[in-house]
Amino acid sequence: MTDPIIKKFIPLVEGISKTFGKNCEVVLHEFKDLKNSIVAIENGHVTGRDLNSPMTKISLEKVREGTVDSDIINYSEKNIDGRVLKSSTMFIKDNKGKFIGCLCINIDITDFIAAKNVINDIMRIGAIDTEKPSKNKVNIILSDIVKETVEALGRPIIYLSKDEKVLIVKKLDHQGAFLIKGAIDYVAEVLQVSKYTIYNYLDEIKGE
Repeated sequence: MTDPIIKKFIPLVEGISKTFGKNCEVVLHEFKDLKNSIVAIENGHVTGRDLNSPMTKISLEKVREGTVDSDIINYSEKNIDGRVLKSSTMFIKDNKGKFIGCLCINIDITDFIAAKNVINDIMRIGAIDTEKPSKNKVNIILSDIVKETVEALGRPIIYLSKDEKVLIVKKLDHQGAFLIKGAIDYVAEVLQVSKYTIYNYLDEIKGE
C-alpha cells in the first residue's frame, strides 16, 4: 500500500509532465521495494521505463548507500539510446524525517543541444580589433577609454538610443578623450554615427 505522503505527490507527476511537454519524464518512487519502486510515471518513453521498472542508477546508489540527505539537481545522464538527459531527483521524507521516496524529472535535451550548436555556429564572427581600427590609427589610451565607457552600458551599440550615445560622449568629454588627436572620428566610428553628429552631441553637452 502506497504511503499517504507519497500519494500526495501523484498529481504533480502529471502536472509537471504536461507543463514541460513530451520530452519531460516525471517519475514518483517509493522506497519500500527498490526493484519495483515506481508509483507513478509520465512520458516514460524518455528513458524507456514503466511502472514495473527500477530507479535510475544514480538515485538507486544513493538510496542503497543511505546518502539521500540532499536533493540531486541538474545532473546529466544518457538514456538507452544515448540521448542526453538533464535530470533532478528530489527526495521525500515522512513525518519522522525518514526518506520514503523521491520525485524525479528527466528532460531529454538532445535537440536543444543540437539547436544550440547550430545557433552558436551561425552567430560565430571574427574578432573585431577595436584598438587598431582600419580607418583611424588611434592610440591605445583612447581606445581603452572608449571601450570601457561603451561597455559600462552593457548593450550593443546598435541598440543604443540617441540619449545613451550623448551620455557616452559626455563621459568621454569629461575624461578628456576628445583632447586626443583623431578622437572625434574614432568615437563616431564606434557609435556608428557621423563625426558631425559627435560635434552636435558636444554642442548639446556644452549648452546644458
